[in-house]
Amino acid sequence: MINSLWIAKTGMSAQQTQLDVISHNLANVSTTGFKRNNAVFEDLIYQNLRQVGANTTEQNQLPTGLHLGLGVRTVATSRNFTQGTHQETKNNLDVAINGNGFFEVNMPDGTIGYTRDGSFQVDAQGRLVTSSGLPVANGITIPQGTTSVNISADGAVSAIVAGNTQPQPLGNLAMSSFINAAGLEPVGQNLYKESAASGQPQQGTPGTNGLGYIRQGFLEASNVNVVEELVTMIQTQRAYEMNSKAIQTSDQMLAKLSQL
Repeated sequence: MINSLWIAKTGMSAQQTQLDVISHNLANVSTTGFKRNNAVFEDLIYQNLRQVGANTTEQNQLPTGLHLGLGVRTVATSRNFTQGTHQETKNNLDVAINGNGFFEVNMPDGTIGYTRDGSFQVDAQGRLVTSSGLPVANGITIPQGTTSVNISADGAVSAIVAGNTQPQPLGNLAMSSFINAAGLEPVGQNLYKESAASGQPQQGTPGTNGLGYIRQGFLEASNVNVVEELVTMIQTQRAYEMNSKAIQTSDQMLAKLSQL
């Protein structure tokens, strides 16, 4: 019964972590390009009190053993990179990736960050930047007097400047993919960084080598399903209550035992 107190405690801790993950998903239901998280659990080590397959006699073996588990723990949060729905904004600087891949962004420390958030803007220097002010890779600058910006499906950026009828090429949006996107390290601001688990980035042109193509005037919505999250929240609440009830029951049984 002492073990049951600890086991139920690990269950309550695991369900609290599950609720934290659900709350984070729901908080980002309107975040552009957000990918929902899942908590991953594993059972703890077992007390092997009776070895399965041990000999009971010279001719007979135990068909089952006696293994008492010691609870559960959270081992990871797995990110689901399924495609979010595309919402039309009719803003020429808004782009969404239809398929696999990430936009590349120059980080303040000189490294490259990766994002699915294509809500780009223009800063005071004319640079194409994220909503946090980080410039996109390849250094795309919008010239003064630009009347319209076009971003093709393969990431080519061009602009029509006042006084000219022909579009002026400005560069290409840089995109990369990863063999294990779930291994990317989230750093906030809708950004990810490369890690040992994600593998090295595979750069390429949008629409080639497994990369998705770009849709101008659209943004990718969060892939969080509110109904699914609420159902999981109810299940988490019930599991937490049951583990709490197990602690109460163990305490009552110990109180009865002490009276003997």
